[in-house]
Amino acid sequence: MAPLAVMLKQKGHTVWGVDEDVYPPMSLFLAENDIPVHIGYDPAHLDPAPDLVVVGNTISRGNPEIEEILNRRIPIVSLPEAIRDYLIRGHRSIVVTGTHGKTTTSALLAWIFQQAGRRPNFLVGGLLANFGRGFQLSDGPDVILEGDEYDSAYFDKVAKFLHYQPDIGVINHVEFDHADIYNSFEEIQTAFKRFVNLIPGNGFLVACSDFSSVREVIAKSFCEVETFGLQDSPADWRADAIHFESNRTVFDVIFRGQVQEKIEMPLPGAYNVRNALAAIAVARHVQIEWSDIRQGFSTFAGVMRRMEFKGSAGGVDIYDDFGHHPTAIREALIGFKRHHPESKVWALFEPRSATTRRSIFQSDLAEALSEADRVLIAPVHRPDKAPPGQVLSCERLVNDLIAHHVPARCCPASDRMVEILLDELRTGDAVITFSNGPFGGIHQKLLDALSYRDHRPVAEQV
Repeated sequence: MAPLAVMLKQKGHTVWGVDEDVYPPMSLFLAENDIPVHIGYDPAHLDPAPDLVVVGNTISRGNPEIEEILNRRIPIVSLPEAIRDYLIRGHRSIVVTGTHGKTTTSALLAWIFQQAGRRPNFLVGGLLANFGRGFQLSDGPDVILEGDEYDSAYFDKVAKFLHYQPDIGVINHVEFDHADIYNSFEEIQTAFKRFVNLIPGNGFLVACSDFSSVREVIAKSFCEVETFGLQDSPADWRADAIHFESNRTVFDVIFRGQVQEKIEMPLPGAYNVRNALAAIAVARHVQIEWSDIRQGFSTFAGVMRRMEFKGSAGGVDIYDDFGHHPTAIREALIGFKRHHPESKVWALFEPRSATTRRSIFQSDLAEALSEADRVLIAPVHRPDKAPPGQVLSCERLVNDLIAHHVPARCCPASDRMVEILLDELRTGDAVITFSNGPFGGIHQKLLDALSYRDHRPVAEQV
């Protein structure tokens, strides 16, 4: 919503927003672009009346502003409808989908297109460090979009990506997620099958053949398909000689058995190699030169909140990751430890998303977090939003982790986590937070506390 707001302002519209809360990095991003945000819903925000209201998918009937909007017959659209009408029309639409990897793959594509002089339009659900924002309006013929499978609005109960009119599609992975929207894995697969059916016969689809769920989704595609993967499935695009170093990943790109290029990128983990292969397949399909692709990867600066380095103090490195699905958490931890094998890794987990506050992934979260060396778990955010009897149990999660020989404990608040960490962190340790929210500002609190610990007077240390 925030990138769309700024994009619409750049198109000449007057834009303001309303939310129940707003926090960095998006609060800072909106302020820098002079987009006013009202905190709390009030019909007074509708005077003067807007010409159009873009309604996010967390808004429901009974909200005082939406009730006033409906009573006054002010036009409304969902977020993806606005993206379709104001950004996609007249462009070749490149839509990146999948349970995991959407943001990073979209960001990689945007930067590769930029390096190739393609002047891409793009809209991504995160802030891209190379651009300093999550969108770009340009005069290029392409628009690159992160295609989310979450629903669109209370009046538009279909996956967002079904509005995006894909000419080129990417599917990284298909797993169960969004338990508040989908009742089964089969419902999610159906949404992705519908996405595939939107791609025209002269379009192009890139999909990860490592996963049977993806292979099933693409089985009846009417367009050209190229696959990518790391495992033994017969993918068109593959990576070989993968080498993980402290601050980069190096691998050879293979296309249908032939070595193409060597790629170096400052991204960790096998999951990012898959993201890279997806981006390469699209880039080569639209005839971007290998030199531009290599340059794009080597200079890629990442996405905020995707294993984002927040700082170092007291010999401890602090990272922030948006991961809130067991697969994403597990792969992020495995990838990080491959690049930093000497570090003791602390995972700080906040069950905040609609799915992780439920018990549906109770055992899977323990398996994922067991890749860390130590784990601290915050209280479930808004447990009242989970169905009765289906709230994630922090105590059981701790017990399951201990059974995996991983020390773990529940903590009542971020301040208590900082106290525990301050006593136990040592030089060379790394802390990774996993949450789709601000996590109580724990990153800066911890950096400040560690800095003070190492610089306080000797007498006080004693």
